[in-house]
Amino acid sequence: SSGSAENVPQDVPLHQVDIRDTLNIAPIFKTFQPDAVCHQAAQLSVSRSVREPLLDADINCLGLLSVLDAAVSTGCKRMVFASSGGVLYGDVSTPAPETAPANPISPYGITKWAGEKYLKFYAREHGLRSVALRYSNVYGPRQNPHGEAGVVAIFCNQFLDGHPARINGDGKYIRDYVYGPDVAEANLSALTLKKAHFREGEILSLNIGTGIGTDVNALEKNVRTQVEQLRANAGEKKSLPDPEYGPERVGDLRSNLLDPSRASDVLAWKPTHSLAEGLEATARWFFVRKGSF
Repeated sequence: SSGSAENVPQDVPLHQVDIRDTLNIAPIFKTFQPDAVCHQAAQLSVSRSVREPLLDADINCLGLLSVLDAAVSTGCKRMVFASSGGVLYGDVSTPAPETAPANPISPYGITKWAGEKYLKFYAREHGLRSVALRYSNVYGPRQNPHGEAGVVAIFCNQFLDGHPARINGDGKYIRDYVYGPDVAEANLSALTLKKAHFREGEILSLNIGTGIGTDVNALEKNVRTQVEQLRANAGEKKSLPDPEYGPERVGDLRSNLLDPSRASDVLAWKPTHSLAEGLEATARWFFVRKGSF
Protein backbone atom coordinates (compact mmCIF):
# COMPACT_ATOMS: atom_id res chain seq x y z
CA SER A 1 0.00 0.00 0.00
CA SER A 2 1.10 3.60 -0.54
CA GLY A 3 -0.75 4.78 2.57
CA SER A 4 0.64 6.05 5.85
CA ALA A 5 0.05 4.97 9.45
CA GLU A 6 -0.33 8.66 10.29
CA ASN A 7 -3.65 8.68 8.43
CA VAL A 8 -5.17 6.05 10.75
CA PRO A 9 -6.90 7.30 13.94
CA GLN A 10 -4.97 6.29 17.06
CA ASP A 11 -7.91 4.36 18.53
CA VAL A 12 -8.15 2.08 15.46
CA PRO A 13 -6.13 -1.17 15.72
CA LEU A 14 -3.41 -1.22 13.05
CA HIS A 15 -1.38 -4.23 11.94
CA GLN A 16 1.37 -3.43 9.44
CA VAL A 17 1.98 -6.65 7.51
CA ASP A 18 2.62 -7.71 3.93
CA ILE A 19 -0.61 -9.07 2.44
CA ARG A 20 1.43 -11.91 0.91
CA ASP A 21 2.52 -13.03 4.38
CA THR A 22 -0.16 -15.66 5.03
CA LEU A 23 1.39 -16.72 8.34
CA ASN A 24 0.80 -13.25 9.79
CA ILE A 25 -2.39 -12.40 7.91
CA ALA A 26 -4.37 -15.43 9.10
CA PRO A 27 -4.03 -14.78 12.88
CA ILE A 28 -5.17 -11.18 12.44
CA PHE A 29 -8.35 -12.32 10.72
CA LYS A 30 -8.88 -15.05 13.32
CA THR A 31 -8.64 -12.50 16.13
CA PHE A 32 -10.73 -9.79 14.49
CA GLN A 33 -13.38 -12.01 12.82
CA PRO A 34 -14.49 -9.34 10.30
CA ASP A 35 -17.98 -9.33 8.80
CA ALA A 36 -16.63 -7.40 5.81
CA VAL A 37 -13.27 -6.52 4.27
CA CYS A 38 -12.43 -3.39 2.28
CA HIS A 39 -9.36 -4.44 0.29
CA GLN A 40 -7.31 -1.47 -0.95
CA ALA A 41 -3.71 -2.74 -0.65
CA ALA A 42 -1.97 -3.17 -4.00
CA GLN A 43 0.96 -2.47 -6.26
CA LEU A 44 -0.60 0.51 -8.02
CA SER A 45 1.89 1.80 -10.57
CA VAL A 46 1.16 0.95 -14.21
CA SER A 47 4.70 1.76 -15.32
CA ARG A 48 6.22 -0.33 -12.54
CA SER A 49 4.00 -3.25 -13.53
CA VAL A 50 5.46 -3.04 -17.04
CA ARG A 51 9.00 -3.11 -15.66
CA GLU A 52 8.30 -5.71 -12.96
CA PRO A 53 5.33 -7.87 -13.96
CA LEU A 54 6.32 -10.66 -11.56
CA LEU A 55 6.22 -8.29 -8.60
CA ASP A 56 2.90 -6.86 -9.76
CA ALA A 57 1.33 -10.32 -10.00
CA ASP A 58 2.85 -11.39 -6.69
CA ILE A 59 1.23 -8.51 -4.81
CA ASN A 60 -1.99 -8.02 -6.75
CA CYS A 61 -2.87 -11.70 -7.29
CA LEU A 62 -1.15 -13.74 -4.58
CA GLY A 63 -1.64 -10.96 -2.03
CA LEU A 64 -5.35 -10.82 -2.85
CA LEU A 65 -5.64 -14.61 -2.56
CA SER A 66 -3.98 -14.47 0.85
CA VAL A 67 -6.59 -11.97 2.03
CA LEU A 68 -9.47 -13.90 0.44
CA ASP A 69 -8.45 -17.19 2.06
CA ALA A 70 -8.09 -15.56 5.47
CA ALA A 71 -11.45 -13.85 5.05
CA VAL A 72 -13.53 -16.89 4.13
CA SER A 73 -11.79 -19.08 6.73
CA THR A 74 -13.09 -16.78 9.47
CA GLY A 75 -16.64 -16.45 8.13
CA CYS A 76 -16.40 -13.10 6.35
CA LYS A 77 -19.33 -12.58 3.97
CA ARG A 78 -18.55 -9.27 2.23
CA MET A 79 -15.56 -8.02 0.26
CA VAL A 80 -15.11 -4.61 -1.35
CA PHE A 81 -12.22 -4.70 -3.80
CA ALA A 82 -10.33 -1.77 -5.29
CA SER A 83 -10.31 -2.63 -8.98
CA SER A 84 -9.54 -0.26 -11.84
CA GLY A 85 -11.74 0.92 -14.66
CA GLY A 86 -8.87 3.18 -15.64
CA VAL A 87 -6.94 0.22 -17.05
CA LEU A 88 -9.52 -2.50 -17.73
CA TYR A 89 -11.26 -1.00 -20.74
CA GLY A 90 -8.25 0.12 -22.75
CA ASP A 91 -8.38 3.30 -24.84
CA VAL A 92 -11.92 4.72 -24.90
CA SER A 93 -12.96 8.18 -26.07
CA THR A 94 -16.45 8.05 -24.52
CA PRO A 95 -17.36 6.97 -20.97
CA ALA A 96 -17.16 3.16 -20.82
CA PRO A 97 -19.91 1.20 -19.02
CA GLU A 98 -19.18 -1.98 -17.06
CA THR A 99 -20.41 -4.01 -20.04
CA ALA A 100 -17.59 -2.70 -22.26
CA PRO A 101 -15.12 -5.44 -23.24
CA ALA A 102 -12.16 -5.75 -20.89
CA ASN A 103 -8.96 -4.94 -22.78
CA PRO A 104 -6.14 -4.40 -20.27
CA ILE A 105 -2.81 -3.65 -21.94
CA SER A 106 -0.57 -3.45 -18.84
CA PRO A 107 0.29 -6.11 -16.26
CA TYR A 108 -1.41 -3.92 -13.65
CA GLY A 109 -4.66 -3.98 -15.62
CA ILE A 110 -4.33 -7.72 -16.15
CA THR A 111 -3.91 -8.40 -12.42
CA LYS A 112 -6.90 -6.22 -11.54
CA TRP A 113 -8.99 -8.12 -14.11
CA ALA A 114 -7.72 -11.41 -12.67
CA GLY A 115 -8.63 -10.14 -9.20
CA GLU A 116 -12.26 -9.78 -10.22
CA LYS A 117 -12.19 -13.33 -11.58
CA TYR A 118 -10.84 -14.61 -8.26
CA LEU A 119 -13.65 -12.77 -6.46
CA LYS A 120 -16.17 -14.53 -8.68
CA PHE A 121 -14.60 -17.89 -7.81
CA TYR A 122 -14.90 -17.14 -4.10
CA ALA A 123 -18.48 -15.99 -4.60
CA ARG A 124 -19.33 -19.29 -6.25
CA GLU A 125 -17.36 -21.57 -3.91
CA HIS A 126 -17.72 -19.76 -0.58
CA GLY A 127 -20.71 -17.45 -0.92
CA LEU A 128 -18.55 -14.34 -0.52
CA ARG A 129 -20.55 -11.32 -1.67
CA SER A 130 -18.09 -9.02 -3.41
CA VAL A 131 -18.22 -5.56 -4.95
CA ALA A 132 -15.40 -4.62 -7.32
CA LEU A 133 -15.14 -0.85 -7.49
CA ARG A 134 -13.49 0.09 -10.77
CA TYR A 135 -11.80 3.37 -9.93
CA SER A 136 -10.89 5.99 -12.48
CA ASN A 137 -7.95 8.28 -11.52
CA VAL A 138 -8.31 8.95 -7.81
CA TYR A 139 -6.71 12.05 -6.28
CA GLY A 140 -6.99 14.08 -3.11
CA PRO A 141 -5.43 15.04 0.23
CA ARG A 142 -3.07 12.50 1.83
CA GLN A 143 -2.07 11.02 -1.51
CA ASN A 144 1.56 9.91 -1.69
CA PRO A 145 3.48 12.37 -3.93
CA HIS A 146 6.62 10.25 -4.23
CA GLY A 147 5.41 7.31 -6.28
CA GLU A 148 4.80 6.99 -10.01
CA ALA A 149 1.02 7.12 -9.62
CA GLY A 150 -1.04 10.05 -8.39
CA VAL A 151 -0.26 12.88 -10.80
CA VAL A 152 -2.14 15.54 -8.81
CA ALA A 153 -0.12 14.85 -5.66
CA ILE A 154 3.09 14.76 -7.70
CA PHE A 155 2.31 18.12 -9.34
CA CYS A 156 1.45 19.71 -5.97
CA ASN A 157 4.73 18.54 -4.47
CA GLN A 158 6.76 19.76 -7.46
CA PHE A 159 5.08 23.17 -7.45
CA LEU A 160 5.49 23.68 -3.71
CA ASP A 161 9.21 23.05 -4.14
CA GLY A 162 9.23 25.71 -6.87
CA HIS A 163 9.94 23.17 -9.60
CA PRO A 164 8.14 22.77 -12.93
CA ALA A 165 5.75 19.90 -13.42
CA ARG A 166 7.18 17.04 -15.44
CA ILE A 167 4.74 15.67 -18.00
CA ASN A 168 5.26 12.36 -19.77
CA GLY A 169 4.56 12.57 -23.49
CA ASP A 170 2.61 15.43 -25.07
CA GLY A 171 0.23 16.00 -22.15
CA LYS A 172 -2.82 15.19 -24.27
CA TYR A 173 -3.65 12.01 -22.39
CA ILE A 174 -7.25 12.21 -21.20
CA ARG A 175 -8.27 10.88 -17.81
CA ASP A 176 -11.33 10.82 -15.55
CA TYR A 177 -10.29 12.34 -12.20
CA VAL A 178 -12.40 11.47 -9.14
CA TYR A 179 -11.92 12.98 -5.68
CA GLY A 180 -10.74 10.65 -2.90
CA PRO A 181 -13.44 11.50 -0.31
CA ASP A 182 -16.09 10.75 -2.95
CA VAL A 183 -14.44 7.36 -3.53
CA ALA A 184 -14.50 6.73 0.23
CA GLU A 185 -18.26 7.28 0.21
CA ALA A 186 -18.62 4.71 -2.58
CA ASN A 187 -16.72 2.19 -0.47
CA LEU A 188 -18.96 2.80 2.53
CA SER A 189 -22.05 2.33 0.38
CA ALA A 190 -20.65 -0.92 -1.04
CA LEU A 191 -19.87 -2.27 2.43
CA THR A 192 -23.48 -1.77 3.54
CA LEU A 193 -25.23 -2.73 0.30
CA LYS A 194 -28.31 -4.90 0.85
CA LYS A 195 -28.05 -8.62 0.05
CA ALA A 196 -30.85 -8.33 -2.51
CA HIS A 197 -28.42 -6.66 -4.94
CA PHE A 198 -26.24 -9.79 -5.16
CA ARG A 199 -26.81 -12.81 -7.40
CA GLU A 200 -25.58 -16.19 -6.23
CA GLY A 201 -22.10 -16.96 -7.54
CA GLU A 202 -21.67 -13.50 -9.08
CA ILE A 203 -19.96 -10.26 -8.08
CA LEU A 204 -20.95 -6.65 -8.62
CA SER A 205 -18.53 -4.59 -10.72
CA LEU A 206 -19.17 -0.84 -10.58
CA ASN A 207 -17.38 2.10 -12.19
CA ILE A 208 -16.35 4.83 -9.76
CA GLY A 209 -15.60 7.96 -11.75
CA THR A 210 -17.16 11.15 -13.08
CA GLY A 211 -17.51 10.48 -16.81
CA ILE A 212 -15.69 13.78 -17.45
CA GLY A 213 -12.34 13.82 -19.24
CA THR A 214 -9.43 16.19 -18.56
CA ASP A 215 -6.10 16.09 -20.35
CA VAL A 216 -2.84 16.32 -18.41
CA ASN A 217 -1.97 19.76 -19.84
CA ALA A 218 -5.24 21.22 -18.53
CA LEU A 219 -4.79 19.46 -15.20
CA GLU A 220 -1.27 20.84 -14.79
CA LYS A 221 -2.49 24.37 -15.53
CA ASN A 222 -5.33 24.05 -13.02
CA VAL A 223 -3.11 22.70 -10.24
CA ARG A 224 -0.43 25.34 -10.97
CA THR A 225 -3.05 28.10 -10.72
CA GLN A 226 -4.26 26.77 -7.36
CA VAL A 227 -0.74 26.56 -5.93
CA GLU A 228 0.26 30.00 -7.28
CA GLN A 229 -2.76 31.51 -5.54
CA LEU A 230 -1.79 29.86 -2.25
CA ARG A 231 1.80 31.05 -2.64
CA ALA A 232 0.63 34.59 -3.45
CA ASN A 233 -1.58 34.64 -0.34
CA ALA A 234 1.51 33.71 1.67
CA GLY A 235 3.54 36.54 0.11
CA GLU A 236 5.37 34.49 -2.53
CA LYS A 237 4.90 36.50 -5.73
CA LYS A 238 7.14 34.59 -8.13
CA SER A 239 5.24 32.65 -10.80
CA LEU A 240 5.86 28.95 -11.20
CA PRO A 241 7.76 27.73 -14.29
CA ASP A 242 6.06 26.14 -17.27
CA PRO A 243 6.00 22.34 -17.43
CA GLU A 244 8.80 20.18 -18.77
CA TYR A 245 7.98 17.35 -21.15
CA GLY A 246 9.63 13.94 -21.14
CA PRO A 247 9.18 10.64 -22.98
CA GLU A 248 5.91 8.75 -22.96
CA ARG A 249 5.48 6.03 -20.36
CA VAL A 250 5.06 2.49 -21.60
CA GLY A 251 1.56 1.16 -20.87
CA ASP A 252 -0.17 4.55 -20.65
CA LEU A 253 -3.53 4.86 -22.41
CA ARG A 254 -4.35 7.89 -24.58
CA SER A 255 -7.91 8.26 -23.31
CA ASN A 256 -9.92 6.62 -20.56
CA LEU A 257 -13.32 7.65 -19.19
CA LEU A 258 -15.81 5.77 -17.02
CA ASP A 259 -19.60 5.78 -17.04
CA PRO A 260 -20.67 5.82 -13.35
CA SER A 261 -24.41 5.38 -14.03
CA ARG A 262 -24.61 1.88 -12.58
CA ALA A 263 -22.96 2.96 -9.32
CA SER A 264 -25.54 5.72 -9.11
CA ASP A 265 -28.35 3.19 -9.53
CA VAL A 266 -26.99 0.45 -7.25
CA LEU A 267 -25.18 2.43 -4.55
CA ALA A 268 -27.17 5.67 -4.80
CA TRP A 269 -23.71 7.22 -5.23
CA LYS A 270 -22.42 10.05 -7.33
CA PRO A 271 -19.34 12.28 -7.02
CA THR A 272 -20.24 15.46 -5.16
CA HIS A 273 -17.03 17.44 -5.74
CA SER A 274 -16.14 19.12 -9.02
CA LEU A 275 -12.57 18.86 -10.28
CA ALA A 276 -11.94 22.51 -9.37
CA GLU A 277 -13.20 21.97 -5.81
CA GLY A 278 -11.16 18.82 -5.37
CA LEU A 279 -7.97 20.35 -6.73
CA GLU A 280 -8.35 23.41 -4.51
CA ALA A 281 -8.76 21.24 -1.40
CA THR A 282 -5.86 19.01 -2.40
CA ALA A 283 -3.49 21.89 -3.16
CA ARG A 284 -4.40 23.55 0.15
CA TRP A 285 -3.71 20.33 2.06
CA PHE A 286 -0.27 19.96 0.49
CA PHE A 287 0.48 23.66 1.00
CA VAL A 288 -0.26 23.48 4.74
CA ARG A 289 2.07 20.49 5.03
CA LYS A 290 4.79 21.90 2.79
CA GLY A 291 8.17 20.38 3.57
CA SER A 292 6.76 17.38 5.44
CA PHE A 293 7.09 14.91 2.55
